[in-house]
Amino acid sequence: MSIILKLSPLFIAMAAAIGVSAQAAEHSSQEGFIEGSSLKLDTRNYYMNRNRQQQTDDNIEWGQSFIGIFESGYTQGTVGFGLDANAMLGLKLDGGGGTDGSTILPVSDGNGKAPGSFSSGGGTLKMRALDTELKAGDLFLNNPVIAGQTRLLPQTFRGISLTNHSFDGWLLEGGQASFTKLYNQSGRQRIDTAYGKLADGDESRHLNWVGVAWSGFPGLTSSLYAAELKDIWNQYYYDLDYSYALNELVTLNPGLHFYHTQDTGDALLGDIDNNTYSLHFTLGVGHHSLTAAYQRVNGNTPFNYINQGSIYLDNSQQYSDFNGPNERSWKLKYAYDFAGLGLPGLTSALSYSRGTLDLSKVDPNSRGYASFYNADGENAKHWERDIDLKYVVQGGKAKDLAVDLQWASNRGGNGYGALGTDTDEYRVIVDYPLNIF
Repeated sequence: MSIILKLSPLFIAMAAAIGVSAQAAEHSSQEGFIEGSSLKLDTRNYYMNRNRQQQTDDNIEWGQSFIGIFESGYTQGTVGFGLDANAMLGLKLDGGGGTDGSTILPVSDGNGKAPGSFSSGGGTLKMRALDTELKAGDLFLNNPVIAGQTRLLPQTFRGISLTNHSFDGWLLEGGQASFTKLYNQSGRQRIDTAYGKLADGDESRHLNWVGVAWSGFPGLTSSLYAAELKDIWNQYYYDLDYSYALNELVTLNPGLHFYHTQDTGDALLGDIDNNTYSLHFTLGVGHHSLTAAYQRVNGNTPFNYINQGSIYLDNSQQYSDFNGPNERSWKLKYAYDFAGLGLPGLTSALSYSRGTLDLSKVDPNSRGYASFYNADGENAKHWERDIDLKYVVQGGKAKDLAVDLQWASNRGGNGYGALGTDTDEYRVIVDYPLNIF
């Protein structure tokens, strides 16, 4: 049974909210199609160097992108209409001749060289009735079950989405996406998964999702989402996060994230029965913070998500998500805001994560995950160090210019090599957003 049918009461409630909103007033205070419009241009310079220790060639790519996003206002009236559009261009500054493959630029052709440029464009029709918004077209999505990442260019999805804010402190949303534009590609393709190999000719036709998020109590947030990647999985998500100030200096922040994934329909990736959760506790003292996190994957398949997507787990790091079959991991993270030394805009973070997996329990005949099986991987291990230093210009003509330096080092053993090679990864990212109007 489709997950959308299972969760139809929530869709009915959202549809009812549209009706209530439309009948609540004879006209809306919408600002107008032209008057409420905006045009933003983001220029991004991105360098990535992946030094794979067991290979002779590093993956080194460097690019420059220009991302233009136009958002109209809404026509006036009880129901308002609008139009959004985007245009993206990525240029290769370096990469190829055996050094490609860092995911910044498109997958190269047979000669090992990425193309000199890649681009895309899209549009979105939208409609709003007071607190309810409907969009159809190319979407920038960011929720626990379908969230696009950004490298040189952002990932987008083609489909429809519905959001409602009629109730104070609540967000209701749902939708369906059938295609995605990956962050290092020009064209669109069906949505697939980050892990697991589909058989030739197999694909999922669409992803449905529905969710509710609540922030009605100071410092407390919670959300519940469900999604169906057709003929692959049903996925459910819950989180709870609370931030409490003991005094003006000390804050406490406990929280949890939980995913359950179950195969559905034709089960194109085979049997999936996976419960994955993470717990964190952050102690903040002035401009310092220290976080301890624990994460667990209960299942003989990895915790899987959409290709190039983001996940809401505490131990999802720069290089590894610590989401392998039967993986248990922990993390310690220290962060400092240099505003405490009179340098607002400069922030830093240092973390160490360590995980243990059991790859021997993976089904060697699994339709999608057999490659994870390793008879000698009962006690596979890996660890990762991450350092992040970021500065955002606070004022003047260069206001909001951001420079982000990232470094990660991941090492494995006891059979972990079946999942990947030891890697050092360096990133230098420079963003300069401009509000044209």
